Amino acid sequence: MNEALEKQLIEELAVYGIELSADQARTLVSYLMLVIEKNKVVNLTRITNPADAVTLHLVDSLIPLASSTFHIGEKDHVLDMGTGAGFPGVPVAVVTQAQALLVDSVGKKTTAVQEFADKLGLQNVITRHARLEELACEISCTQNAVFARAVAKTNVLLEYATPFLAKGGLLVVEKGRPEEEELCAASQAAKICGMKLVSRETFELPRDLGHREVLLYEKVRTSQIKLPRRNGLARQQPLGEQ
Repeated sequence: MNEALEKQLIEELAVYGIELSADQARTLVSYLMLVIEKNKVVNLTRITNPADAVTLHLVDSLIPLASSTFHIGEKDHVLDMGTGAGFPGVPVAVVTQAQALLVDSVGKKTTAVQEFADKLGLQNVITRHARLEELACEISCTQNAVFARAVAKTNVLLEYATPFLAKGGLLVVEKGRPEEEELCAASQAAKICGMKLVSRETFELPRDLGHREVLLYEKVRTSQIKLPRRNGLARQQPLGEQ
């Protein structure tokens, strides 16, 4: 079955101009199968059909790499906020060879993801069980890109990501169909955080499995307020909504 899934992955990514080697496809499908197997004892994903998971986890994670304004490589540091079962962090790490830090507030998830990464020899993948606000104080201004996939509203993600990013670094947000109200709040939050929307691209997932918008925000200046704020404030008192 794995060979068919690997072929599916390579073909689906090729539609977006993303080239995948046979080794990369093998690694990613192997990772996916580890997730599905572990999901029987630890709640990691609701998507357990392997063919659907290839599209909704692996392809979906890598779609931002199709953006003409986004390039990362092995010397870059990337952070995945709210990684869950390791998406998009693991696929991005495998394809770009960037140094990937995968963060989640649920310890069972980060433990499982690190176990999978170690089993597959992914030395550029490290997980951390931590709150984003606390971790940001520890590694501020160190990341070239921060990924966020269906974790929170965009204005909240902007606040979380800003202190991690080096100047010129990018927040990569994947959304389904964001409402205008969310994007307006994000625009206001971006101004406060010293971020700027530099790209908004639309993609359709294969086999009619969904619509995706990829928003790229660049850190262009110092934020107007001290970030990170106290634990919980990003969600309780979101920037751009007051």
